[in-house]
Amino acid sequence: MRRLVPHPVLSLALVLVWLLMTRFSLGHLLLGGAISLVAGWALGALEPEAPRIRRVWPFVRLMGIVGIDIIRSNIAVAMLILTRGRHGERKSGFVEIPLRLRDPFPLGLLAMIVTATPGTAWLEYDSDSGILLLHVFDLIDDAAWRDLICNRYEALLLEVFA
Repeated sequence: MRRLVPHPVLSLALVLVWLLMTRFSLGHLLLGGAISLVAGWALGALEPEAPRIRRVWPFVRLMGIVGIDIIRSNIAVAMLILTRGRHGERKSGFVEIPLRLRDPFPLGLLAMIVTATPGTAWLEYDSDSGILLLHVFDLIDDAAWRDLICNRYEALLLEVFA
């Protein structure tokens, strides 16, 4: 059964969305069912290998740290916009950060963490050199950002997945 419908929840959800977007009829049910099966097979062919989480507690700790950092960053960016932003004292810039991570899944998590934190944006990652190009809204110290990314986030991701 798993070979015929590799992602049953996805297929069911796609059929329901198809029926909500069109009108309900036997023809639309069959067409939506066929499309959802093909989409499930395509996703099964594209599906990457499942990541292996080696330690759970560093992951829980990382999520707590990220949550606190996002709240603090929201406040800091809001204050910059409301106060210093008008006076032109803010200096944005780019930071190159050498990463030890090479596995796509932890790199994707790091990209989500960095992008979800206001004031930073993941711009580019060179897989050959392992260099991340990061844009920072209020750049004061390059070394502090390298330390933050490498020792606060990447170190915990390495503990979780390495």
